[in-house]
Amino acid sequence: MRKTLLLCLLFLLPLSAYAQVRELPDFTELVEKQGPAVVNISTAQTMRAHPRVPQMPDLDENDPFFEFFRRFMPPNSGQPPREFSTRSLGSGFIISADGYILTNAHVVDGADEITVRLTDKREFKAKVIGTDKRTDVALIRIDATGLPVVKLGDPNKLKVGEWVLAIGSPFGFDNTVTAGIVSGKARSLPQENLVPFIQTDAAVNPGNSGGPLFNLSGEVVGINSQIYSRTGGYMGLSFAIPIDIALDVQSQLRSTGHVSRGRIGVVIQEVTKELADSFGLSKPQGALVNAVEEGGPADKAGIEVSDIILKFDGKSVGSSGELPRIVGATRPGSTVGMQVWRNGATKNLTVTVGEIPADKLARRESKRAKPVEAVANRLGLVLSDLSDEQRKELKTTSGVLVDEVRDFPRGDVRKGDIILALIHKGINTEAKTVVQFNKALDAIDKTVTITLHVRRGENQSFVTIKGLNDK
Repeated sequence: MRKTLLLCLLFLLPLSAYAQVRELPDFTELVEKQGPAVVNISTAQTMRAHPRVPQMPDLDENDPFFEFFRRFMPPNSGQPPREFSTRSLGSGFIISADGYILTNAHVVDGADEITVRLTDKREFKAKVIGTDKRTDVALIRIDATGLPVVKLGDPNKLKVGEWVLAIGSPFGFDNTVTAGIVSGKARSLPQENLVPFIQTDAAVNPGNSGGPLFNLSGEVVGINSQIYSRTGGYMGLSFAIPIDIALDVQSQLRSTGHVSRGRIGVVIQEVTKELADSFGLSKPQGALVNAVEEGGPADKAGIEVSDIILKFDGKSVGSSGELPRIVGATRPGSTVGMQVWRNGATKNLTVTVGEIPADKLARRESKRAKPVEAVANRLGLVLSDLSDEQRKELKTTSGVLVDEVRDFPRGDVRKGDIILALIHKGINTEAKTVVQFNKALDAIDKTVTITLHVRRGENQSFVTIKGLNDK
């Protein structure tokens, strides 16, 4: 009876349900063909540290236990550090038959010895050709020929929801296969603004790093690099470096041993809907410039603070996160066109791209002048003019200092900030004096949205404010 009922229910299922079952992917052929080109990478690193020896307690010489501790627990001061070896595991994949292998930079970083094991159990010592920590890509090579190689695909053709396959060595289990779908594209991660990561839900764990991410055509579309986890294990959020970015990096590593990236010398922020309204843009797009490096490529090209970069080298800038990737991929020394939004209209500029230098950190404290008046303006801010000495130190010809914040619930302005400009309906008005700034503020209707260009320490940002106080 139960069997008959089950058969009746199956007949009642719509044909689309059977079609969905038949469309479930079979990865066996992909794994058989591409699996041999995936390798296990183990590294060894020698470190030095002082041995941890129990210390003799601080006792008086007359204490009955002093002699006991002196004989059996002598102090270890002056003992030389001991050497010990640490080991780690990762994955990689062969991109050329003569032994070139792609992996993650963090897999081989600091390694004294790198061992590559193939699926046929052969082992080789590998040499690092070059690493790029900014993208977490490394190129290594083993002394072998006639090796199996992976097929390379185009990550730009990936679609969200598409099936993908990861092969690697999680926890040392060679050639482990896990499958999932593309969960998102062009993901930006903290401190990783040069890589538009592919997000997947394919299970990736420690040891998978550096392994390939395949599409259903058996083509590598990414390098598994990071996971989001609160436990250290897989939680359904895995991130891969698009293979086109990795190939550009390896090409430079192979030819020069390092990677050159473009820069134009600007600090940018995201354009929100409120900011777009303030600047007169029809929709949020582009990258808002809130600082320009003096004497840098952007400064020489005529880019100004409060410009919104809409296009760079013919490529549209949909969000601020896209600009560093586009500029970084441009060869230093190239002269390219830019389109910016300024004072309610587009403007075309030409910039000669510079090269990203070594990171430098500089901090400066600014001196404050006394307030000219202790009266709050429509924003609830008590302001004062900058002294000539302050303007010289801050390298600015405009700006008023925030001495007190009495009533400012609609935006992030703090005591000590410097307001550089007021933007309203796409028009940028410099804040040269307190009187001039407050006069411009008083002329604005209380129901509109305005934007303040604010400097805080070494950083600058745009703060949007909806509606003003009545006076």
